[in-house]
Amino acid sequence: MKLIVKWLCSAAALLAVAYLYSGVTVNSFPAALLAAAVLGALNTVVRPLLVLLTLPVTLVTLGLFLFVINALMFWAAAGLLSGLHVTGFVAALIGSLIYSVLQLAIEFLLERLLPK
Repeated sequence: MKLIVKWLCSAAALLAVAYLYSGVTVNSFPAALLAAAVLGALNTVVRPLLVLLTLPVTLVTLGLFLFVINALMFWAAAGLLSGLHVTGFVAALIGSLIYSVLQLAIEFLLERLLPK
């Protein structure tokens, strides 16, 4: 149950990113649902590999390179899907930052409303 609620909230967060920032557009709620699923899959499978491969750069930049990795995941999801559009890397960076903040709020609220 919690996974489905988180998925729906993540799709709503993507719609909020598109509303708040003009560099990111989402065609519809079903497109946002698919984009949220693809972002989740990319963050589960590809992101840990990228973090491991770029560990020296991440250490030198004191962790700031992780923002670049998040932007790459956001940009990759937009490249894989036709319903999510990102105008460029800077837009992906700003969009991923907004999405990350919204995801933190979602996690906080779900822990309060749906405890284990």
